[in-house]
Amino acid sequence: MAFELPNDFRCPISLEIMSDPVILQSGHTFDRVSIQRWIDSGNRTCPITKLPLSETPSLIPNHALRSLISNFAHVSPRTQQEHSHQSQSQALISTLVSRSSSNASKLEFLSRLVRLTKRDSLIRRKVTESGAVRAVLDCVDSGNQVLQEKSLSLLLNLSLEDDNKVGLVADGVIRRIVAVLREGSLDCKAIAATLLTSLAVVEVNKATIGSYPDAISALVSLLRLGNDRERKESATALYALCSFTDNRKRVVDCGSVPILVEAADSGLERAVEVLGLLVKCREGREEMSRVSGFVEVLVNVLRNGGLKGIQYSLFILNCLCCCSREIVDKVMREGVVEICFGLEDNESEKIRRNATNLVHTLLGNPMTS
Repeated sequence: MAFELPNDFRCPISLEIMSDPVILQSGHTFDRVSIQRWIDSGNRTCPITKLPLSETPSLIPNHALRSLISNFAHVSPRTQQEHSHQSQSQALISTLVSRSSSNASKLEFLSRLVRLTKRDSLIRRKVTESGAVRAVLDCVDSGNQVLQEKSLSLLLNLSLEDDNKVGLVADGVIRRIVAVLREGSLDCKAIAATLLTSLAVVEVNKATIGSYPDAISALVSLLRLGNDRERKESATALYALCSFTDNRKRVVDCGSVPILVEAADSGLERAVEVLGLLVKCREGREEMSRVSGFVEVLVNVLRNGGLKGIQYSLFILNCLCCCSREIVDKVMREGVVEICFGLEDNESEKIRRNATNLVHTLLGNPMTS
């Protein structure tokens, strides 16, 4: 117990030992990466006190706490183990970037780096700062399926650091991802799609990925041809990209709407969520109105889907009914008003609100959402 880590050394957000503690104006200390992510997500309250923050909150380095954590490292067996992992990672990186390393050696070192970077933020940063990313990208290009899968897994781990997301795109990771989505194994395609989702957390990356030739069309193709895992990861990546307005028309133009409707009909709820973003653009609404059986698919989700599927189906139907009397008639024939009345006591506030809005639209008294 003498070496148990003091709770004050842990970030209240990540619950990990802080590497760069900073003080928020509320007086509480957080790890810089965690609190910056909180602020960048649009939050303007202290995560602990919930008190309001200024529009551009200042982060003051907590030198005293940083010194205490550093001193603790000299006596803590756990920290000594972490230093051992960091030394081990440095050796692995050096071997990985060596031109003389065989594919078998690279596979072994990649596998060990994947394990080390899965939970250790410091090692993730160390790998990117060492310049090893280009060697990892070369492994993606190698044509060796096992090597490709491990290198993609490592890139996915590295992308967990927000500071790495833009850097990975700048290093050319998008070109490799698109190539894997087109020609890789199904497992590699699933990891590649997940990696796109992770990179798309950063707004500028949404634009970069969306405008990259074949990136969206490759995801749509995977959604059409993949198995359950690949289809789910592809739909999730499309959802992340479509939160950026300019990407919605691009996704529609790739012929995604009929494929998404078919996926929704087969039970892939994430496809309904993507459609819920595409309906916000004119091209998306027009394409949906042309898909045979689309209303019936959404009504089936209303009757049998999960909370998210129901929420988005109500929203989509309302958007379409606001623009088309023909769709209003179809929706009415499917008994949607009665379904909406049955959702009045639903646990989800968004479902209740969307159901109310749809009823008012159907009965000729549209409401603003």
